[in-house]
Amino acid sequence: MTATTDRSVNQTVPDAPAQVPSVPRPAFEPGGSEPAARDTDPVFTLHKGGKIGIALTVPLNDRDDLSRAYTPGVARVCTAIADEPGLADDFTWRSNVVAVVTDGTAVLGLGDIGPAAALPVMEGKAALFKQFAGVDAVPICLDCTDTEEIVETVARLAPSFGGINLEDISAPRCFAIERLLQDRLDIPVFHDDQHGTAIVALAALENAARLTGRRLGDLRAVVSGAGAAGVAVTRILLAAGIGDIAVGDSRGILHPGRPNLTAIKATVAAETNRAGFTGSINSALAGADVFLGLSSGKVPEEAVASMASNAIVFAMANPDPEVDPEIAHCYARIVATGRSDYPNQINNVLAFPGVFRGALDVRASRVTESMKLAAADALAAVIVDELTEQHIIPSVFDDRVAPAVAAAVARQAHVDGVARR
Repeated sequence: MTATTDRSVNQTVPDAPAQVPSVPRPAFEPGGSEPAARDTDPVFTLHKGGKIGIALTVPLNDRDDLSRAYTPGVARVCTAIADEPGLADDFTWRSNVVAVVTDGTAVLGLGDIGPAAALPVMEGKAALFKQFAGVDAVPICLDCTDTEEIVETVARLAPSFGGINLEDISAPRCFAIERLLQDRLDIPVFHDDQHGTAIVALAALENAARLTGRRLGDLRAVVSGAGAAGVAVTRILLAAGIGDIAVGDSRGILHPGRPNLTAIKATVAAETNRAGFTGSINSALAGADVFLGLSSGKVPEEAVASMASNAIVFAMANPDPEVDPEIAHCYARIVATGRSDYPNQINNVLAFPGVFRGALDVRASRVTESMKLAAADALAAVIVDELTEQHIIPSVFDDRVAPAVAAAVARQAHVDGVARR
């Protein structure tokens, strides 16, 4: 499958910016060591002092070095940029640096733990950017949850960065924040909880379909979860040509006749579920080819057993998948999870470093829908000649991944007319 520019998806988001109610954040107890044990806990030892830092890229060993890197020499560069602002991409770090931005409202599976408690995750994200794609990243944890305040704050910070990676911001605000920032800025704005998950899930499903002798258009899928990741996965699968797809939340399958749908869910209901399911997720799984779990809701064994032959189960809730992998293997030919201790881990690190590397390399103004599709195609292709039921997606340590994804994203950026070099 080759990404083309006509495979667009609807980006409808609520017209009125939403915000998190102003309520006290819950007390948070780290799920690990007591204070007395932290000196010996290897996790705390690794995190002590933080996981990232700043390294110089130029020498500062003598007076000449200092005069060139700082005053008076730096004034010549400042003047040139003032006359020609685009030169900042050539003569500052901007062209290789991403802001990793959160408000701490949807961190991992921990929920709304606040900006300070989110910082270790944002540091980790920055470390992954550097390790896997050579992209510098700066964690920014904002002490506000109002949509307009977040947008305004990030927009004011944006001149220092070549891209914005939004992270762990709760739905539905994440949809509006991403859209408003991308409309306002001329650099890529990418909400990884949505699009990183979607890219990797699509790549894995492409290879699972190949392995079972089918195409995406032959498959009927059921998605559990209508939050940020569930909506993004649904939309990328629709753009890629999935046969049919039904999306469910805790109240059952989304369909146009269901009352009290949010704006996002109403849009999803209108775009999906051609089969017309109106009941539970479990009932929709009967005869389905694919289950994609992007929620914490559990799916009973009998529902998995009712799926079609050669079934594909992606139970991606972490650390507790929607379907126990051992049970899933009893009925499904291919099983993937979000965990690193099972084969076929659906891990966003397979996508976001390469996506930003490719976008930064061509100084793209945005990440288009077809750039995401191109990223998924490239990721799947890395191991297309190595497929087995236990190996439908590359390892996160496969050094072919980021270059392949980056090259595909950069090429598609030129096709889509958003590349500036």
